[in-house]
Amino acid sequence: MGARANDWHPAAAYLYALTLDGPALAWEYLRRNPHYRAAYGRHAGGSVDEAAHAAPWGLRLLEDPARDARDAQPAWLPDPDGLPQLHPDTAAAPDAPVFALWRVPGRKQLAHDGQRLLLTAYRPEGTLRAAVSPTLEHGMAYAHGLASGARLRERWRAAAATMERLDAFYSRDAARPGSHVHAHAHAHGRPDRIALLHMRSLQTLDGLAGGATQREIAQAMFGAAVVAERWHDLGELRAQVRRLARRGRALVDGGYRRLLQIEAGRDGRLA
Repeated sequence: MGARANDWHPAAAYLYALTLDGPALAWEYLRRNPHYRAAYGRHAGGSVDEAAHAAPWGLRLLEDPARDARDAQPAWLPDPDGLPQLHPDTAAAPDAPVFALWRVPGRKQLAHDGQRLLLTAYRPEGTLRAAVSPTLEHGMAYAHGLASGARLRERWRAAAATMERLDAFYSRDAARPGSHVHAHAHAHGRPDRIALLHMRSLQTLDGLAGGATQREIAQAMFGAAVVAERWHDLGELRAQVRRLARRGRALVDGGYRRLLQIEAGRDGRLA
């Protein structure tokens, strides 16, 4: 999980969760599901029916639950909202952007989901994700695509910013020597309430998995002095830890799928 049994105490171990987007958070909760971990242990790495065992979890292939969201690249099924597909454009204009994998700045990861390449680029202003057709080659003009279905409008809204950023990085102007494309960076100020809630939910889940009491979890989050002064059976601190545990378990037990959708990705709510 995110931390071994004795490593859940320092909040610093969970700071990375403050910058995660919806698909990354969904993975953090899924990998803490003991039934998923057991399924991975039984069927991953060589199982002829791995895809069939991955599908009930909303995955195309089983991903190693020992890898946190900074390293893992789960291939979700269906695609998350906001994941554009890149295909060859057979009727491109002369000045159309062309695909150049390494032109996107930031730390990049590639994974093959059995059908296409999944590109993830970690940028200061946010994670950029795209699914790249196996027929799209370096230097080809490309067209954007989205999965069809009842939620097309929501997927379009979620993917629009990513498509605009890709076009900026892949534009022919950006390819000229001496040209620099500047994405709109967002200053990292104080984390918002939902991000902090996810961070504390993950820490709470790991504490409980490690055998900690609710009071011990509160001490790790708020400090021993605060807990000594304010902890009692009907107090707000205890109620807060209980809410974090209840919310985290709901996300682990299937609620993580909502985080793949634009509405839940924004506010973190469950149905």
